[in-house]
Amino acid sequence: MIGRQQLEALWNNLRDLGARRLIALGVIGLTVVAAIGLGAFYLSQPERETLYANLNREDVNRIGGALKDAGISFDVNADGTAVLVAHSDTARARMLLAVKGLPQSTNTGYELFNDMRSFGLTSFMQEVTRVRALEGELARTIQTMKGIKAARVHIVLPDRGSFRRDQQTASASVVIRTENAEDASTAQAIRHLVASAIPGMKTDSVTVLNTEGAVLGSSQDGANAAAGKKATLQQQVNRETEEKIRRTLTPYLGIGNFEVSVSSRLDTNRVTTNETTFDPASKSERSVRVVKETGQSQNRTKQPAATVQQNIPNAQGADDTGTDSNENNQRREELTNFELSSRTVQTVRDAYALENLSIAVLLNKDRLTATPPQGGEAIPVEQQIYEVEQLVASASGYDKERGDKLKVAAVAFADGGRALDPIPPLAWTELLLRQAGTLINAVTILIVAGLLIWFGLRPAVRAIVARPQVTDDTEEAEAIEAAMLAAQPGVPAVAGPAGTLVPHAEHETGDPANANLIEDLTSRINRSPQKRLEQIVEFDEEQAAAILRQCLHQEARA
Repeated sequence: MIGRQQLEALWNNLRDLGARRLIALGVIGLTVVAAIGLGAFYLSQPERETLYANLNREDVNRIGGALKDAGISFDVNADGTAVLVAHSDTARARMLLAVKGLPQSTNTGYELFNDMRSFGLTSFMQEVTRVRALEGELARTIQTMKGIKAARVHIVLPDRGSFRRDQQTASASVVIRTENAEDASTAQAIRHLVASAIPGMKTDSVTVLNTEGAVLGSSQDGANAAAGKKATLQQQVNRETEEKIRRTLTPYLGIGNFEVSVSSRLDTNRVTTNETTFDPASKSERSVRVVKETGQSQNRTKQPAATVQQNIPNAQGADDTGTDSNENNQRREELTNFELSSRTVQTVRDAYALENLSIAVLLNKDRLTATPPQGGEAIPVEQQIYEVEQLVASASGYDKERGDKLKVAAVAFADGGRALDPIPPLAWTELLLRQAGTLINAVTILIVAGLLIWFGLRPAVRAIVARPQVTDDTEEAEAIEAAMLAAQPGVPAVAGPAGTLVPHAEHETGDPANANLIEDLTSRINRSPQKRLEQIVEFDEEQAAAILRQCLHQEARA
C-alpha cells in the first residue's frame, strides 16, 4: 500500500507540472544522459589503435613515411610489426594508405601478370617475371606454416642451350624467419614443397637457411642426417619417458616435490639380414644319372737274351724273353639329384633400438618427512623411496639386464633451485600504476557526471518542479507593488493571487500562450521579495519614500 500511495503521489505531481514542465524535464534528462554517455565513450577509448599488424620492415617504413607526410602522428610497437595511430585518425589513415597502395607486400605472386602487357616484352623479361611469380607464390605458402613469420625464395631455373652437352639442374634457396631461431622442424617440409612445385628439381637442390645465418637443410648434410636423426630421437625418447614418470609421481608427491632427468642411448644403425633355410626332411628325387664303364687290355713284350752265342755268326742263340699282361677295368657312377624346400628371409631394420636408460629422480625430503594431513604415523623415508623406485621402474620400462640405471635420492630442495619458479604476485602500487590511465578516465567521468547533475540537472529540476510558497514577506511585497502600480495613471489593475492587485499589462505578459519557458523560469528565480522591493524602489523612488514614511507614522501612532 505504501508503494502504491507513493506511485499515486508521484503521478499526481507529474500531472500537476503540466506539459511544458514535463517536456523540459525530459529534454534536460536526455541532455545529461547523452553528455555522460559521450564523455564516457570518448574517455574510455584507447589512446592509440592498431592500424595494421604483422608487417615487415619495408612496409612499416613505407607506412611511416606516408603518415608523416600527411601529418598523422603514429607509433610502432616493440616488435616493429604493427603501426599504431590515434583512435580519431584511424579511418583517415587507412583511406590514405589505401590510395597509395599500402601496405604492399614484397611477396608478389601471379598478380604480376595483371599489370603486364605482352606486346613489346622480350622472352627474357617474360622468363624473369615467371620466376618472380613462382618465388612470390612459394613465399606466401611457406609463410602460412606454423612458426614462420617471413620467407624469401630464390629460384634458379636451368638455361637450356642448344650447344650445351651437360644440362643444368634447377636449384633454389629459401630464407625464413621463425619465432624461435633454433627451430629447424619445418626445413625438410620446405625443401619438399619447393622441389615438388618446380619441374625437374630434386630435394637435394634446395637449401634452407634462417635469418641468423644458420643452414637448416642442404644437400651436404647427408653425413650429418643420421646424427641429427639420432639426436632428435633421443630427445623424443627422453621427453616421453620423463612425462610418463611425471604423470605417475604427481598424484603421489604433488607438483614441485620432485625432479626427473632421463638419458637414453639408442641404436639407429640400418641393418639388413638375408637368411636362407633348407629342410632336409622334405627331400624328393628330381633326377638319377648312372654311368657304367668296362675296359680290357693285353700287353706282350719280347726281348732277346744278351749272351755270347748271339755274337757268333751262324750260331743259334738262346730263345727270346718277354712279358705278357692282361687288364680288365669296370666303373659304375650313379648321381641322384634331390629337390629340397628352402626359405629365404630378408630383414631390414631402419628404426631404432633402445640400448639402455639412465634415470635420476630427486625427491623433496621435507615432503617425505611431513606429517600426513589425515593424521597417523609418518611413513619412513626409506620405504617411500623404495615405493618411488618401483613406480619409476614400472612407468619407464626399466630393464636391469639391458643395463639400465635408476637412482632415487631424497634431498632438501634449495630456494630457487627449480627450473620454473612461481612468479610472485604484483604489488598493489604496481597494479595502480599500470591502471593509472583507466582510473583517471573513470574519475574524470564521475566528476563530469557529478558536475552535470549538481549544476545542471538539480537547479533545472528544482526550478521546474518547485512551486512558490506565499509567505508574509511575499504578501507584503506584492501589496506594496500593487499599491505603487495602482497609483500610476493609465495602468489598470486586476485581481491577482491572494487578493492582490496585479497590473493588467503584467498579467497579459504572463499569459502561458505568449510567455517563453526560459523567461518564465528566470522570472520565477529572480522574483524574490528582496528583488521585488528593489525593482519597486528603482521604478519610483518618490512613491517608495512616501509609502515608507506612511508606514513609519502608522507604527509611531500604534
